[in-house]
Amino acid sequence: MKKNEPVITVKGLCKSYGSAGSRTVALDHVDLCVYRGEMVAILGNSGCGKTTLLNMIGGMDPFDEGSVIAGGCELASLNDRKLTDYRRRAVGFVFQSFNLISELTAIENVALTAKKDDKDISMRMLGTVGLADKAKSYPYQLSGGQQQRVSIARALAKDPEFFLCDEPTGSLDSETGKTVLECLEKLVRELGKTVVIVTHNQEIARIADRTIVMKNGRITEDTVNDHVLSVSEAAW
Repeated sequence: MKKNEPVITVKGLCKSYGSAGSRTVALDHVDLCVYRGEMVAILGNSGCGKTTLLNMIGGMDPFDEGSVIAGGCELASLNDRKLTDYRRRAVGFVFQSFNLISELTAIENVALTAKKDDKDISMRMLGTVGLADKAKSYPYQLSGGQQQRVSIARALAKDPEFFLCDEPTGSLDSETGKTVLECLEKLVRELGKTVVIVTHNQEIARIADRTIVMKNGRITEDTVNDHVLSVSEAAW
């Protein structure tokens, strides 16, 4: 895989919680680069630090030491207002919980993040994830997989620098999860987007360009996948 310029650069990142007597180290001098157009899977057991790392990159939590440069920003130098601007501009978040507003239709949920108040943009994003026909449906009228695809369309509508996905298929069955992963695959393979996925699902590593394995707050493996499978080829 040919590497382009990095869109995320993490150096010496440290994070711990608790007091001196009962301190838990979540991240222990983590170094990581994510390159434009990559799909990167971050694997590891619960408590290994992978979600903490994602939160640091997303500007949602402060870190103790080190640096994160992402979306053209050095996050440690940003005040609260600029961090909010960074999250709105640069980061497309996709979580295990869909976080849709129940009183809004699918297209209205997508329009919340669109850079312009343009229904055509929101409809195109729903079309990208295969849900143009569900534009006027409310979340309660959609399956879990459809709701997650709406959340992907909502993230895509603001044209972010990269996507951070935390267990995006964690609450879905295998077949529904495949549909969601096909949407993320399309973002990378067809639209040239950068996607970082935190997951427990080992199979996702087979569709990613790189696999990062974490243990006890450290990266223990950083492997380039020389034979990337499509979602349809992988065994689920």
